[in-house]
Amino acid sequence: MESKRQKQVGKQIQKDLGEIFQKDFALSFDGAFVTITDVKVSPDLAIARVYLSFLMAKDKEAVLETIRENTKKIRGIFGQRAKNQLRIVPNFQFYIDDSAEYAQHMNEVFSKLDIPPAPEDDEEDDDIYTR
Repeated sequence: MESKRQKQVGKQIQKDLGEIFQKDFALSFDGAFVTITDVKVSPDLAIARVYLSFLMAKDKEAVLETIRENTKKIRGIFGQRAKNQLRIVPNFQFYIDDSAEYAQHMNEVFSKLDIPPAPEDDEEDDDIYTR
């Protein structure tokens, strides 16, 4: 269970990293639009797991690798923004968030299921409590 402080820091990281990706790194992503879907912060606020979603990305793994290669630079820019709010600038760990794709896949699986209609009950069964 995350504490209130962890949630606050996570939301701040999500907001700031979103701005950093849009302003400072937009050209580095080969036209892909990167969205931060979630941030989980460790109890000591030293590690932040950042979950990313990609739109218009030809190769998600390549974009993720570019982000991971620039983690130190991203952390530095974030540190300048958050220097008055956080004592420790967390180390970022970036992951692909595939929950939207998984949900879409599950919807496709459910739509392909052939579920027969329920059998109709006789009227006598409906009147079981009236006897």
